[in-house]
Amino acid sequence: MTVTTQRLFRAEDTPFALSHLDALEAESVHVFREVAGEFERPVILFSGGKDSIVMLHLALKAFAPAPVPFALLHVDTGHNFPEVLAYRDRAVAKHHLRLHVAAVQDYIDRGVLRERPDGLRNPLQTVPLLDGIESNKFDAVFGGGRRDEEKARAKERVFSLRDEFGAWDPRRQRPELWSLYNGRHAVGEHVRVFPLSNWTELDVWQYIERENIELPEIYYAHEREVFKRDGMWLTAGEWGGPKANEQVETRLVRYRTVGDMSCTGAVDSDADTIEAVITEIAASRLTERGATRADDKMSEAAMEDRKREGYF
Repeated sequence: MTVTTQRLFRAEDTPFALSHLDALEAESVHVFREVAGEFERPVILFSGGKDSIVMLHLALKAFAPAPVPFALLHVDTGHNFPEVLAYRDRAVAKHHLRLHVAAVQDYIDRGVLRERPDGLRNPLQTVPLLDGIESNKFDAVFGGGRRDEEKARAKERVFSLRDEFGAWDPRRQRPELWSLYNGRHAVGEHVRVFPLSNWTELDVWQYIERENIELPEIYYAHEREVFKRDGMWLTAGEWGGPKANEQVETRLVRYRTVGDMSCTGAVDSDADTIEAVITEIAASRLTERGATRADDKMSEAAMEDRKREGYF
């Protein structure tokens, strides 16, 4: 092999090799375009959290200068952080997107769902989610799940088939050799699609820095009134916290992941810039869900059980 040929295989020496982030971006863009070509009514799950924000950014890139050919779907628990909802609405207005909202509170008011004794509403999202998919006849649903987040999500393929009840069966996973994706599904079934499957939390943050992507301010260190429950700092609110024996205090915290106030814990942090956040994450040995999500601590198989029922 000549010296010239050798140089083609060294990313630092040649403009023809993609960087790590460029390769991840290219893979995700390919997934978006593949879905646009294979499915009739795809939708993007969008909560205003960092992963769904990066997913929307990638979708905008995939189809620019044309508009994103997908609507957005948000399952609103009613316990969302105001900063995140405000960001969601700004993004929808800025990019002229269609937003469908499936509200858990509507199902509670109608008696279809009942409040849990612990106040958690994340486990109640499955029914509104599946109804939103069925009523709008969505046949592909993009989610921001990543394999590094949690053991059950590590089992997912990029294209994950769901049956007519929205349930996930690991035994029906399809091979995805050479990035070839099989979107075939029967009437009533749909496919969950995960463009960020091969990304890590650190990849997401480094991409946010590179692309200068705006995030809700709660992802950066700020003073907040919180109380401790089950080893996590939770935000006080009408959802059921704090209890009489739980003391509210003001702390400097930030959020690594965003669900709703009833299940998402903050972490003590002084990382108020993206550079500081990246440094903090690089030194962490816990995933963001493992460290700050109460709904994943209900049992060893909490996430997998919910996925089998139709949750993401």
